[in-house]
Amino acid sequence: MLPSDRTLTEAGMPPAGKGSVLLLACGALAREILALRAANGWRHMDLHCLPADLHLWPDRIPDAVEAAVHRYRDQYASIFVVYADCGTGGRLQARCDALGVEMVAGPHCYAFFDGVEAFAARAEDEMTAFYLTDFLVRQFDAFVWKPMGFDRHPELIGMMFGNYTDLIFLAQTEDAALDARAQACAQRLGLRYSRRFTGYGDLASALAGLPSA
Repeated sequence: MLPSDRTLTEAGMPPAGKGSVLLLACGALAREILALRAANGWRHMDLHCLPADLHLWPDRIPDAVEAAVHRYRDQYASIFVVYADCGTGGRLQARCDALGVEMVAGPHCYAFFDGVEAFAARAEDEMTAFYLTDFLVRQFDAFVWKPMGFDRHPELIGMMFGNYTDLIFLAQTEDAALDARAQACAQRLGLRYSRRFTGYGDLASALAGLPSA
């Protein structure tokens, strides 16, 4: 059974098993990582998730990652950090380099789900787009609506999203109910809606390339 998004947001998830590789990941990616691990039989991989709500304070991500690396590195042959830059301004990459661990390439999860090269190629055409992933559709209120104060001050929507025109749902799974929820998110923000199925994108190839021992 997949862990609940609430559990990951509030507390993170400890590693379990006796794999040789530890995936040190953002809690917002847990469902996707567990699905890939199960589909590919990657029994050599264990997963430890940091709380997904660290994304509300990206400056805290490098310290949280470093603390987890120090905590678990003696238990594994290697650690792979399943974060992109995620708003840290290059600080996470610098910290991973100093720690001697690798991480997912790209500026954020939108890019690596869509494919970093493909996302970059569309950047100019989608300059006024706001993106959601499966996780963010499920957690729209917790990660967008309430942190931005829209529940208390709906007049802020126009101020913060006045330059956006579109909401693009980068979907990891084929889920009609989730699609409907994403459309509702677009309506709440006053944006045009479109959906692009990405699957797991570059995340799948990044994990597939990890050594099994």
